[in-house]
Amino acid sequence: MLRSAARTGLARLAATTKNSARPSSASLSRVLNTARPGSASAASRQLWQPVAQYSTDATSSKDDEKEVVTGEEQVYEFKTETKRLLDIVANSLYSEKEIFVRELISNAADALEKLRHLQATENVDTGKPLEIRISLDQDKRQFVIQDHGIGMTLDELNDHLGTIARSGSKSFLDKLDKDASGSRENIIGQFGVGFYSTFMVGERIKVYTKSAKPGSKGYCWTTDGQGSYSVAEADNVAVGTKIVIELREDCKAFATQLEVDAIIKKYSNFVGFPIYLNDGEVNTVEPLWTKNKNEVTAEQHKQFYRFIANAWDDPQYTMHFKTDAPISISSVVYVPERHMEMLGERQEPGVSLYSRKVLIQPKSRGLLPDYLRFLKGVVDSEDIPLNVSRELLQDNILARLRNLMTSRVLKWLDSEAKKDTKKYNNFFLDFGHFLKEGACTDHMHKRDLAKLLRFESSKTTSGELTSLEDYQERKKDKQEAIYYLLTPKRRYAEESPYTEMFKTNDVELLYLYDTVDEFVVNHLKEFQGIKLIAADSPEAAADPLLQQQSADASQASLSDADAKELAQWMEKTLGADAVKQVDVSRRLATFPAIVLEHESPAMRKMMQMMQGSAKLDEVPPSPSRLEINPDHAVMRGLHQIRDQDPELAKMVAEQVYDNALCAAGVLDDPRSMVQRLNRLLEISMNKTVEQDKKVQA
Repeated sequence: MLRSAARTGLARLAATTKNSARPSSASLSRVLNTARPGSASAASRQLWQPVAQYSTDATSSKDDEKEVVTGEEQVYEFKTETKRLLDIVANSLYSEKEIFVRELISNAADALEKLRHLQATENVDTGKPLEIRISLDQDKRQFVIQDHGIGMTLDELNDHLGTIARSGSKSFLDKLDKDASGSRENIIGQFGVGFYSTFMVGERIKVYTKSAKPGSKGYCWTTDGQGSYSVAEADNVAVGTKIVIELREDCKAFATQLEVDAIIKKYSNFVGFPIYLNDGEVNTVEPLWTKNKNEVTAEQHKQFYRFIANAWDDPQYTMHFKTDAPISISSVVYVPERHMEMLGERQEPGVSLYSRKVLIQPKSRGLLPDYLRFLKGVVDSEDIPLNVSRELLQDNILARLRNLMTSRVLKWLDSEAKKDTKKYNNFFLDFGHFLKEGACTDHMHKRDLAKLLRFESSKTTSGELTSLEDYQERKKDKQEAIYYLLTPKRRYAEESPYTEMFKTNDVELLYLYDTVDEFVVNHLKEFQGIKLIAADSPEAAADPLLQQQSADASQASLSDADAKELAQWMEKTLGADAVKQVDVSRRLATFPAIVLEHESPAMRKMMQMMQGSAKLDEVPPSPSRLEINPDHAVMRGLHQIRDQDPELAKMVAEQVYDNALCAAGVLDDPRSMVQRLNRLLEISMNKTVEQDKKVQA
């Protein structure tokens, strides 16, 4: 516990150092006292004594005197690998040359963390600040990085740099596991080849190092990557490690401040130690995901969101999530105020994957499903096992991370919806199509996604949204389904023949306006055990709850026998290509007929688009099932004229059928019935004129 407290105190001390080059003794005492256990014993005071002796005073990155090689150079062959393996490491292992900056900074951070751990347990005082300094020289094509960390002895130098894939950090972690002393989370590097990424850009590498252990000597390690290296003693070497890279001609851009500054901010901006580039501090933005949720203000989140998303708006939702099981995760995720897809531009994923505050995958495509690409933020996991290039993930860790984060994000959005319904509904109007995309594509999380969907309803006013959960709570006692109607506009839905029986029987009906909504409900199929049923489906027609409770048929109504005879005549007249069945139903009141079992309007439109783009012959619509209302005046009149005027009766029957297709939204081209409609109007007008003449006579 005392060691844990020591590490906490030192972490806060390092954070204080980043904000101020020279903290006062009072602030130093305050940081240390905050981290101490409540009852400070003599043992704890003894533990904190060497920590307090450490000075954080900033010193110049330039030594008073340059390093000087004084000993005889000893040439060694690389112990286990050859020139060919060096070529692989330098030229094939990493996808981008700029990665070498990240690798060297990660190694430097490891060295500083090892020194911090040593100072917390032993009386070691280097007199140097815990920081990383990079200096560039364009004229000499030099890239220099220096840390005042743990440094290396001669044996360590040969072991760590002389043997490829010999990981000093890995050995250190193994030792910590045995000691159970717990500074594991701050060790970034897990492989020993990161240093060799320098050969992607350098033609000659020189390393000056001196161990922090008392009485250690300084050394100069040099190689050109041709299979051997040399080591010699050197004077004026500061404790820690200094790497001097002589850049190749084609890599001289890495000696420019603008280039390196961008690389540091991209990959290593949140490393836990100050990084100075030509004496200017680069990583000034704090990694908020490492803090406790209650320690971060809304203003800090706003500034961090703008930095991580490269945006100027404010986040409308913020998720600060940390967990240790089943995977160690620290994350900050934001929902922006707006997205660019409304302008027709498909967004890239906005959440980046980090491991121990080092960027692993910017805008990671595998971290969250594609439909959550509108989110911005950071996910950091210490449990990510990386391959030697730190860029590719091993095992199935990314899939586990993806499932965990996806579930968490969806539950978080659901909780936000319950906190402020109006705010969430406004969010859904802008971002709802992302969630609908997920409902169509993500079978594993479709139940959580279903809770997030919002639609208008016959029980809500225009523009007011409701959830499936709210619909379920309002449904009638004997209602066994959630009913919906696909319609372009609310007015069309309210005038639709399919809504008539719902209004009459006071059954709520969801209005689905978007084309994608049809695919959403077809993929969901049910919500919490209740089926999702279309209002224009045979299932809805068969629901006893929706049957018309009409009075006894009047004398003007057709008898059951006449109605059945009319249905058979219409089925024969329209033909098998148009209808597969004509049924009689008295559940309609103001409409003469409707169609059932018709093609999906969305699928029909997609087929037409595909036919047009491929210049294919038009595919005729599939036959539908027609349901006629024998109590309607049109059907009664049709029954009377079908023998008296067969030609007129045929036109009326065809017009009734086309009207039903039009009401269902599946009539391919309404212009096809204009000529017939004009002919019917002409006949109607002629009969009216004739009747007027008879009256006048």
